Amino acid sequence: MTKIKEVINYLEIFAPLAHQESYDNSGLLTGDKEEEIKGVIITLDCTELVVQEAIDKGANLIITHHPIIFSGLKKITGSNYVERTVIKAIKNDIAIYAIHTNLDNVISGVNHQFAKRLGLKNISILNPKKNTLNKLVTFVPINSKENVLSALYKAGAGEIGNYSECSFTNDGIGSFTPNQKANPTIGSKGKPEKVAESRIEVIIPADKVSAIIEALKNAHPYEEVAYYITQTDNTNQALGAGIIGELDEALEKNDFLAFLKSNMNLHVIKHTGGPQRKLKKVAICGGSGSFLLNASIKASADVYISADFKYHEYFDAENHLMICDIGHYESEVATKDLLYDILSKNFSSFALNLSEIDTNPISYFK
Repeated sequence: MTKIKEVINYLEIFAPLAHQESYDNSGLLTGDKEEEIKGVIITLDCTELVVQEAIDKGANLIITHHPIIFSGLKKITGSNYVERTVIKAIKNDIAIYAIHTNLDNVISGVNHQFAKRLGLKNISILNPKKNTLNKLVTFVPINSKENVLSALYKAGAGEIGNYSECSFTNDGIGSFTPNQKANPTIGSKGKPEKVAESRIEVIIPADKVSAIIEALKNAHPYEEVAYYITQTDNTNQALGAGIIGELDEALEKNDFLAFLKSNMNLHVIKHTGGPQRKLKKVAICGGSGSFLLNASIKASADVYISADFKYHEYFDAENHLMICDIGHYESEVATKDLLYDILSKNFSSFALNLSEIDTNPISYFK
């Protein structure tokens, strides 16, 4: 049988909690991670109806994109839908796990699924994150260099954009004197020693520092491992907000709008006039994405697709690009399919269900 924690661990390899925004509340919100899974419901939002669906289908884990507990709860009395949903889940031993901005921020996450539905090519992160990459420097005997490098690469070091196993090495002479309590791999207690060593430098992601240092120490032949870590100014091309890519061919505005409406199964599109040219370069962000408007303009996008723009923000586009506001739910509902694909490839011992509840709080009068 599979425990809830096994699914959580697998999801957090794909989208580590360290990648969520500071305001977010992803992770296990209710339930015991040691419980065995009876069934899973995948949803965009966790509501009372979704909890009831889990009860009816015999599922005890709900995986939701949006956290039902977001800004914190001071009382749980059932006075609003959030409290009632949490109470219902706890009473029925149902765990709720949210995977929100951490799934937004990884390049293979929410926005990648969005981009796939539009068939975008040559995709990249629209607004890559800064301060998420460090540089590790260590020193190792020359004859152990390849073994240590291999361990570092396996733990996630040396990945830069589309390149892996990246490193810099420089050979020199290391010196040390073991004291009487030491157990030196090379040399003798109380005697100065000089060893031909390689200085190794690799880029490491900030969220993998602990695992990489553990791998370094396990692979390194020395009793005491010398290393230091510094933060870099590099942007992380595999982590950040939004995605930008290109259509197979440029489209006239009306043709593009029809294409967008069809591919995203939309009732309506709110949009600006846009530039006087065909549209080919497309920026996207699932959910509330007005904060990326300037990044989209800077990236020379022809159109920016997202949701929840305020009235005056539409003016900010001017004629640089066309804004298409397709709705929050509509821009992220495919997240359910993404999570299903991720989990179905690795787990088969429990029922995995896409929620049948339409949790969109907005209706359209036709």
